[in-house]
Amino acid sequence: MTVASPRPYDEALLRQAFDVARRSRAAGDHPFGSALADGDGKLLMEQGNGYTSEGGDRTAHAERLLASRAARVYDLKFLARCTLYTSAEPCAMCAGAIYWAGIGRVVYGQTEKALKEQTGAHEENPTLDLPCDIVFAAGQRTTEVVGPLLEDEAAELQADFWKAR
Repeated sequence: MTVASPRPYDEALLRQAFDVARRSRAAGDHPFGSALADGDGKLLMEQGNGYTSEGGDRTAHAERLLASRAARVYDLKFLARCTLYTSAEPCAMCAGAIYWAGIGRVVYGQTEKALKEQTGAHEENPTLDLPCDIVFAAGQRTTEVVGPLLEDEAAELQADFWKAR
């Protein structure tokens, strides 16, 4: 794991992930979104949360779904130069999926700690307060991490959602 500096296009692509989270929420899913970009910042794919759309699958987090899709489409060498943008810090499960997919860089909005404070002990989101950089540091390949970035905007995505469920 390497803590990296933001790139000029990181905020725009992170906001793209926020837009995916908004669409996910509007479709009845949890308000999380992710986007994958290549090493030049070209958007490759997007993924919203799949809790509802995947039949109540509690593992259908946006990051895990996107990492799995990316691993099926791109090889390790290509993914090592890619960045996964995500509205909230990847949980331990998602960080593991990102690592195993081979995605080399992560940019996130809201921290897991802040998300846990905001959602509380909700049965649909029992947040693991384990920073993703700790998960990545246990690995054998480098995963750069940028975040939190635009954390206030990211927190707005969750506003009032968990209280209404």
